[in-house]
Amino acid sequence: MNLQEIKQRFEIIGNSPLLNLALETATKVATTDITVLINGESGVGKEAFSKIIHALSNRKHGPFIAVNCGAIPEGTIDSELFGHEKGSFTGAHETRKGYFETVSGGTIFLDEIGELPLETQARLLRILESGEFIKVGSSKVQKTDVRVVAATNKDLMELSYKGKFREDLYYRLSTVPIKVPPLRERKEDIHLLFRKFSVDFAEKYRSKPVALEPDAQQMIQNYSWPGNIRQLKNIAEQLSVLDEDKIVTGAELVRVLPAEKPGLPVFIGSQAPEQQFSERDIFYKVLYDLRKDLSDLKSIVFDLMQGNQSNFPSEVMNNYPQNFGREESIVSDLKPSYVNPVSPVNSNQIIDITENNIEPESLSLEDKEIELIRKSLKKHNGKRKRAAQELGISERTLYRKIKQYDLE
Repeated sequence: MNLQEIKQRFEIIGNSPLLNLALETATKVATTDITVLINGESGVGKEAFSKIIHALSNRKHGPFIAVNCGAIPEGTIDSELFGHEKGSFTGAHETRKGYFETVSGGTIFLDEIGELPLETQARLLRILESGEFIKVGSSKVQKTDVRVVAATNKDLMELSYKGKFREDLYYRLSTVPIKVPPLRERKEDIHLLFRKFSVDFAEKYRSKPVALEPDAQQMIQNYSWPGNIRQLKNIAEQLSVLDEDKIVTGAELVRVLPAEKPGLPVFIGSQAPEQQFSERDIFYKVLYDLRKDLSDLKSIVFDLMQGNQSNFPSEVMNNYPQNFGREESIVSDLKPSYVNPVSPVNSNQIIDITENNIEPESLSLEDKEIELIRKSLKKHNGKRKRAAQELGISERTLYRKIKQYDLE
């Protein structure tokens, strides 16, 4: 089966080189029993690739199940995946088979695998290495024959550095990694996808398909699409329902497209970053800017103590005319926090103030994470769902971090 036939069979739209490479890799690996890790942002269609791998494999007549690891509570995920014995925990009124037992001979797709608790990761690693598992509340070792296809929108290696994902499991999962490109990296496919969705919704709502004016076409190609294909489909459906003449201009499209996030690097045209900025990069950039501001402040205070008014902007002179040339006024302002009142003040002392006497801010990423969680919970009056949405993590992940850092 060639690439075009695969696209037609599984309704894959697009001719992007990155998309074709991902499909070719999935096709080649499908006929084996190798574990596959699918990487890609939310909404790019990772589950479709797992179905392609299963349908083209020797297990195509066996069962297939997709499991969203982030949607299962931490306390029950072991029972869901591996099963449990009767009476093993409160509410276990009968013995239950887990997914790995019921799907034996087929394929299991583990979406959002980065959300798995560490204990569950250890159980999964044992299945991948030996095909063995133990039900919750049992001591009997059972065998299963399941192919695992996993997917994530996170950097699992970075999570392993933070101790949140097992490094040995990462290497076991990523025997053959497949990168599904985001929509912004396959701009030539955006209009094709929009037309496909427009025709589908025209049939659904018994109306004319929505068409885009040239300025609107250019706009959807330049938009970043953080929600990827899922977001594009929602926009197409919204326009199919709301637009009366079914001809969408750029001005009409602006009203339904969400505003892009401000303050992030923007790349124009075909230029794209070779590597996305990580949270750590942004964090150190902020620290660097703070250090520069502190250096400027030291220079200002030093010049104030020397009575050098010529180096200051006119607006500063106008706001604080009474302070320039009066060291005793400045010293009295600084004295409560920084200056020893019994010792004379000089320029060297001001330099020592900033370098030696001020306690440096903590650079621990864990401390910053705790601080952000506390602020978000306080802002939303303890409502974890809203706090998790603002922090960009799942509610279950936030609950786990609250327990981990004892923030109850």
